[in-house]
Amino acid sequence: MQQLNDYIRASFNTEVAEAESISNYFHPQLLRKGDYLLRSGRVCDFMAFLASGMIRIFVNTGDKEVTQWISTRNYFITDLSSFMLANPGRWNMQALEDCDVWMISRSDYQQMAGAIPRWIEFERMLLIHCFIHLEERVFSHLYMSAEERFQQLFVQQPELFNQVPLQYLASMLGMTPETLSRMRKKALS
Repeated sequence: MQQLNDYIRASFNTEVAEAESISNYFHPQLLRKGDYLLRSGRVCDFMAFLASGMIRIFVNTGDKEVTQWISTRNYFITDLSSFMLANPGRWNMQALEDCDVWMISRSDYQQMAGAIPRWIEFERMLLIHCFIHLEERVFSHLYMSAEERFQQLFVQQPELFNQVPLQYLASMLGMTPETLSRMRKKALS
C-alpha cells in the first residue's frame, strides 16, 4: 500500500494522512497472467491502481484485436465512461503477466466525496491527468509519423519492447507488426 500512498502524495500533492485516507478505500488483488480485470460489455464498477505487472487494454473488432494501451506500474486503470456512468464497458483488460493491483469499487469511490474534505479537488486532478493523457495519444496519432510514435514510446517505456508481444505494441502505435519490427531493428542497431 505504500506505493499507492506515495503515488497519491506525489500526483495529487496531498499530506500523508490524506493519502492514507484515500488508500484505505483500496483493496489488494492479485491477477495471474491471462486473467481479465474487465471484459467488454460488462459494467466497470472499479478503478484499479497497478502496483506491478502489465495490463493490456484492448477491444475485439470482429476480425482483429486493437490494443488501446499497455498499462505498466503506477497507473490507474478503469473504463472511465463505464465507471462514471455505469454503462457497458468497451474495453477488455487482461494481465500480460502476474499483477498486483489495488482496487476501489464505484460505491467506495463515491463515498470518498463525503469522507475526505479535499476529494473533489483530487478527483479533478485525476480527471485532468486522464484528459492530458488522452490528448497526448490523440495528438500523436494525428500529427506524428509512425516512426515518431515509435521513438516516443521507445524512449518513454523501453521495457515494453522486451516484455510485450510486438503485435500488441504495433496495434497500440497504429502500425503493422512488420513496420514496427523494422523500426525496432533499426533503433537497436
